[in-house]
Amino acid sequence: MSSSSAKATPLPEDPKADYARVEELRALIRHHNHQYHNQDAPEVPDAEYDTLVRELVALEAKYPDLADESSPSQQVGAEISATFAPVEHELPMMSLDNAFDENELRAWGLRMARSVNDETQDSDSPVGYVCELKIDGLACSIRYENGVMVQAATRGNGRVGEDITANIAAIAAIPQTLTADAPARLEVRGEVYMPVSVFNELNEKQEAAGLARYANPRNTAAGSLRQKDSRITGSRGLRFWAYQLGVVDGGPELRTHSEALDWLQGLGLPVNPDRAVVDTISEVYAFAQRWEEHRHDLDYEIDGLVVKVDNLTRQRTMGATAKAPRWAIAYKYPPEERTTKLRAIEVSIGRTGKATPFAVLEPVSVGGSTVSMATLHNSDQVALKDVRPGDTVIVRKAGDVIPEVVGPVLNERPPGLAEWVFPTECPTCQETLVRPDGEAHTFCVNARCPAQQQTRIEHFASRGGMDIEGMGESRVALFISLGLIADAADIYFIDWDAVAQIEGFGATSIRNLQAAIEASKAQPLARLLVGLGIRHLGPAGAEDLAQTFADIHALADADRDAIAAVEGIGPVIAQSVHDWFRSAPAKEIVQKLEAAGVNLVGESSPDEAQTLVGMSIVVTGSLDGFSRDEAAEAIKRRGGKSPGSVSSKTTAVVVGAEPGASKVAKAEQHGVRQINEAEFQILLDTGSLPAAADHGASG
Repeated sequence: MSSSSAKATPLPEDPKADYARVEELRALIRHHNHQYHNQDAPEVPDAEYDTLVRELVALEAKYPDLADESSPSQQVGAEISATFAPVEHELPMMSLDNAFDENELRAWGLRMARSVNDETQDSDSPVGYVCELKIDGLACSIRYENGVMVQAATRGNGRVGEDITANIAAIAAIPQTLTADAPARLEVRGEVYMPVSVFNELNEKQEAAGLARYANPRNTAAGSLRQKDSRITGSRGLRFWAYQLGVVDGGPELRTHSEALDWLQGLGLPVNPDRAVVDTISEVYAFAQRWEEHRHDLDYEIDGLVVKVDNLTRQRTMGATAKAPRWAIAYKYPPEERTTKLRAIEVSIGRTGKATPFAVLEPVSVGGSTVSMATLHNSDQVALKDVRPGDTVIVRKAGDVIPEVVGPVLNERPPGLAEWVFPTECPTCQETLVRPDGEAHTFCVNARCPAQQQTRIEHFASRGGMDIEGMGESRVALFISLGLIADAADIYFIDWDAVAQIEGFGATSIRNLQAAIEASKAQPLARLLVGLGIRHLGPAGAEDLAQTFADIHALADADRDAIAAVEGIGPVIAQSVHDWFRSAPAKEIVQKLEAAGVNLVGESSPDEAQTLVGMSIVVTGSLDGFSRDEAAEAIKRRGGKSPGSVSSKTTAVVVGAEPGASKVAKAEQHGVRQINEAEFQILLDTGSLPAAADHGASG
């Protein structure tokens, strides 16, 4: 370091500490780049990696004499591995700069506005932007010649990638030939990803086989794509969204990026439909906020938004830095993975007696909420992940999904940390825990276990069960502790004089709770069956049983084969239902429910006209006259089905306010009729779809 550079940079009393930190950060970031890009095994969540990079950039800006083109702050991706042949990109595959909040997004917007009018001081001056969802997958480049795929490569280090042509060709969602209008040469860039539904199915198979669960869809997609055997890649259900043109020879004269995306879609390439062209940064931010709220309506993971100046001439004028274009930015959503300390591993007992290990964590903000507990699934998963109290662990939370511990950060494990051992006794009743042969889960088999009693009663009163408002966790626990209830049926025989003596219960709260309990007596049999918490029996199976058997007594008297003969009920559910009704506690509960006047009659002779028999109707978005559950129930009462996803067999999609974009897109893909709420009511009444309105399906 020269004396002149020292004078030019204001130094703290001991700049050596900052200089050492720069070298430490560069080494850390290079290591994490290698783990992420080459090993598909990141050791830290994206948010913490981003924090390291931002710290390095800030220090390099503070000490300009430390500028170094080889610094990871100036590089894209990581060095390529020796597993695949190298492919040199004709145009570099650059990275993107990031914005983490509205202020940073607006600061970038101001720079874009000034590039159009250097006098402006307004970040909201019209520029023209394209907003695209930032898919959490693996970037790749695919080259076509005369409409035929000839080569595909990973991003690599931005200049050189890995040849993955055979693996890309094995992905059914990516066309190997384009339409007849394809140019002589076309390079398209996009993201390979794994749908969340495919990822969940893969993890179910892993768990059933006693194998460790995969961490997240992005890492699993990357590992699937970089297989030596392309048949494995082809079996993993990967998908692709095209998002950018690379090299093009021939083709139309394109003026904007949005025109380019439309053109790629016309060639037969999959382009994400959830994009928008807007004028100002305020509109960009509104788009970002809407999708942050609805990100988990999608069947793929997004971690933010990519914003690009739409005009291609302006893009060329703005140019790029060493690693990123100036005309584009990634707006990042709050992280859904973070690290924190694992304080302890405890075991909870559920309504079926299942003993589930869970992590007690140092509170950490994940996905916009504070997380202090997370699931560990079962004893096998704890062993396979090898997480131990005292570890630093990665915690993941996606939307409303229960947070889970992904795994430990092994290089931060204290020496001599003991392995965790699954307990042999129930933590509540101290009875021996049992793991049935061939099962991944362990159970407390004591039907009188207080923990099971409480969770069973909570489940019975929940919205998915008998929907008794006011009978939540704290009240259930209180009533059990005072001896007012011991099982779900006791709710209908509560001693209200005793309740009136409890502090905090006034006449109004008692009347409201009494009314909610009384109203629940009229719930359909299917809701009652769900509320009883019979193992393996869900809402769909409960509907099938309620529509087949005249009443609960007929179901209780049926043998296993008769139950299994019901469409939609398999042998496992049939055995579980059969065994439940033959247990002494179940017989006692049914007797008490009958004495209380609870509806026990089935729905095999429905009052509603069966106008929707054979129809499958999907509801998406908010309706004025129905909640989501009420709309589904109205469909089922009339003999129809109300699945959660759209397919070619769907009769119609009811589109309300703020619908799920993926369901609307699938309806368009399969040519399924979209109807508004008024048309839905006509369909319920008549069983016929009204003539399509000129103003469109959603009205």
